[in-house]
Amino acid sequence: MVLLFLHKPETVSGDVNAVKERISLLQKVESLIWSVIKSGGRYEARLWLCNTISCIHSITPRDQRELFIDLLESKSSKKDVSVHLLQMIIEKRPEKVGAIIAKKCYLLEKFFEGNTRRIMQWFDNFAAPGESGHKKGARAISQFAFVNRDICWEELVWKGKHGQSPAVVATKPHYFYDLDVLQTVENFLEYVPDFWSSDELAESVKDGEILRIDTKYFVDQFVRLMYEEKCEDIWVIIKDFLMEEKFSSLSQHLLILLDEQRLLSFLKSLTECIRPNSQCEEYRFSCCWLEILLSTHNGCTSVDELLLLNAIIAKGRQLLRLMSDEEHEEEKGIIEELLRSAMDFNDSDHWALMKECVEMKKREAIKCIGLQSWILYYHLSKDYKTLELCESLFAENRIGFRMADDYTIIQSGGHSDTDNEDLTRSIHRKRKRDRKKKRKKYDHDEGGPDQLVDFESSNGSRGLQPRGRSWRLSTDGFSSVWNIADIPEHLSIHCFRTWMKWVCLQ
Repeated sequence: MVLLFLHKPETVSGDVNAVKERISLLQKVESLIWSVIKSGGRYEARLWLCNTISCIHSITPRDQRELFIDLLESKSSKKDVSVHLLQMIIEKRPEKVGAIIAKKCYLLEKFFEGNTRRIMQWFDNFAAPGESGHKKGARAISQFAFVNRDICWEELVWKGKHGQSPAVVATKPHYFYDLDVLQTVENFLEYVPDFWSSDELAESVKDGEILRIDTKYFVDQFVRLMYEEKCEDIWVIIKDFLMEEKFSSLSQHLLILLDEQRLLSFLKSLTECIRPNSQCEEYRFSCCWLEILLSTHNGCTSVDELLLLNAIIAKGRQLLRLMSDEEHEEEKGIIEELLRSAMDFNDSDHWALMKECVEMKKREAIKCIGLQSWILYYHLSKDYKTLELCESLFAENRIGFRMADDYTIIQSGGHSDTDNEDLTRSIHRKRKRDRKKKRKKYDHDEGGPDQLVDFESSNGSRGLQPRGRSWRLSTDGFSSVWNIADIPEHLSIHCFRTWMKWVCLQ
């Protein structure tokens, strides 16, 4: 039976040698995990770390803006972070960027010059007979042509045998549908420069819809405006966006683009902005350990250390999946052998280890506790795959539980063997009643006996659990539903929080 060490004994008097052996074991496990991360899982580990960073919730909008502005001002960010950020702005706030284009319509001349596809996509939107009105660039051409007919009407090219006069088109605007769009726009590019700085064209592009035609072109132009022309308008839009957008979204999209030097620099700047609150001190979120570590100012020593800590604390399931790849068979085998020989670590020895953590530097204590909780996750994920084993685990570790569809709380907080026996008998009686109910149900169906056998074999310790079998646990006040697949992760994280809170309060 795996002990979760959730209840500290009144006196802590563990075996000193056992504690030393456990620390030595943790160091070996750390070395093996790091070997796995270095030899193929580093990109994944960086992605995991960026996801954890994105969960940090104590950053103010102003600090958030300054963090990412500092990042953009790095020369290395010109080709990746700035490009991706502008793509985000174009996707989420196209009208903001459209306002820039409306002020700088000269950008559009080069955009359309010699490009038939772009011309037709934007300008070939004249209303056919019976339709309500011209759209996009077609509206700009028609409006500009009427206002400035003395300088540009001759540049309109019609598909028919003869042209149309302004007076006729004014009464029948659908005649514009017969315009040769490509030839007309090419004439405007060559002979009507005023059109490209006109209010009519500016009005047509200010909603930002034109950005969809070729986002990359406009992103390249805005990067040039940012870094070469130092255009204040584009920087204002960027700063506003960085204030309004969620920190989680910015982090998930931008941090993974960074090389490790810039990521470390970002994290060092982040230490000045983090203000852990009471929820963080209770380790309510998956990122709280990182917030507390970074807020100490000296906790962020290297990206390597953070990759390791994040993998064992916040991404136990993903780490185990990574270790299961064929290329890591050797490391996986060594870890299995190490952990098989370390199952006899008892309650007193564990809490003596926690007492040892009190004397360590914070990052070393977090690493020690994180490794201990990951080892726990490893055992739970390997050994607890049936209903009976999970419920016996709850009972042995005094965790109250009830089936998710049942409102009777099964308390397992007693201290005596009699209490555990009563709990076990209660569980068996409930299962027996459930089996009888199922048997009665299937007796009325065709093929009932076969179905009953299949159901029982899937419920017993010999097979997998039926879908939907889950519990509510006292570990979170019975607030969430946990199934067998999620139990290892939930309990290992709960243990990590419990141990960290105890160590930090000493």
